[in-house]
Amino acid sequence: MDLFVKNIAQLVTVAAGGARVKKGSAMSDIGIVTGAGVIVRGGTIEWVGPMGSEPEVEGLPEYDASGMVVMPGFVDSHTHMVFAGDRAAEFGLRVRGATYQEIAQRGGGILDTVRHVRAATKKELKRAASRRLAEMLRHGTTTVEIKSGYGLDPSSETKMLDAINELAREEVITVVPTFIGAHAFPPEYAGRHADYVDLVVGTMIPYVGEKKLARFCDVFCDYGYFSVEDAARILREARKWGMGLKLHADELASLGGARLAAELGAVSVDHLEHVPASDIDALAASETIATVLPGVSFNLNHGYAPARTMIDRGAAVAIASDFNPGSCMSFSMPLMMTIACTQMRLTPEEAITACTLNGAAALGMSESVGSVEVGKRADMIVLDIPQYTHLAYHFGTNHVRHTIKNGILLEF
Repeated sequence: MDLFVKNIAQLVTVAAGGARVKKGSAMSDIGIVTGAGVIVRGGTIEWVGPMGSEPEVEGLPEYDASGMVVMPGFVDSHTHMVFAGDRAAEFGLRVRGATYQEIAQRGGGILDTVRHVRAATKKELKRAASRRLAEMLRHGTTTVEIKSGYGLDPSSETKMLDAINELAREEVITVVPTFIGAHAFPPEYAGRHADYVDLVVGTMIPYVGEKKLARFCDVFCDYGYFSVEDAARILREARKWGMGLKLHADELASLGGARLAAELGAVSVDHLEHVPASDIDALAASETIATVLPGVSFNLNHGYAPARTMIDRGAAVAIASDFNPGSCMSFSMPLMMTIACTQMRLTPEEAITACTLNGAAALGMSESVGSVEVGKRADMIVLDIPQYTHLAYHFGTNHVRHTIKNGILLEF
């Protein structure tokens, strides 16, 4: 866990100088150092600066990054990484014109994955997720949030959260567990939606909170799913049990979920394809991170979240993959950056900030990861590209030469 990374052609620090997050024009400041070095001791960054000014490094293992770019590891703050089965057939249906809502009404969508997860063992869920996590590390993601939400009953949600927590203990990548029992209404509660909300509030959240199975609680607050009133009730109960708050909101319609997130002090509100301007201003005035999911809009052929407007109006924007079996079967953060730049009009610099420091802030972790700064965890990636702009520009390939996790140079 000791390492001297030397001769870095271009070091992208995303340094924040102690700030939790970057907003507005600050998102363009990614702290470039040319001809740089980084010293790591005990898994923590001890020194960052230009070569020739480094302190004594005798005895430290060295990594020569000549001609390469080094930057913080990606922080993917929104995924549904643990699941069973697949929904490849839905892709063909969408290509032929079926909408997300129409597929769900036919028994597809989230409830199709629920059937597979309920039938799977915890061991099977872990085995599949472990392979995906290894690939994420190869593609430069060093911290990932994983949600439950494909169980939708107490035993299956617990099975998922147990699997996620075991992965967090066993895997090299940092895993952050989130409970989202309010992801959809299970089929056995058709016509009894209020009863299911009672189950989430009265049974699931107290158990998850008492056992400390999740750092966050999330709710899918959108048309055809959970109302703003449902979401407020669920999240207030989760807060009583010590969980941080997150929301899926404004993906299918504008119901006021983004404003609710700002009012409740949620750490993030995600999707936001239909967020109104007034709610963007509420987010800008709050500490809540606006997390956009470019891969979902790309895959579903939906409109994109107005990330350009969000940044211009002063909101803190993060980018996440939303890797899941139905609407985004990609965990490539560079691909998400490319889509954000071409379709949402973010600059490459803003996209990097959104995938690193601001992604970390969307998990309440930016004090320890998300930038290359003294005192932070040594989570970095070495990119075989001539300059950082190639990360989004040269898309469709993996440019990661090495991933460094907690100061350890990983070999794949």
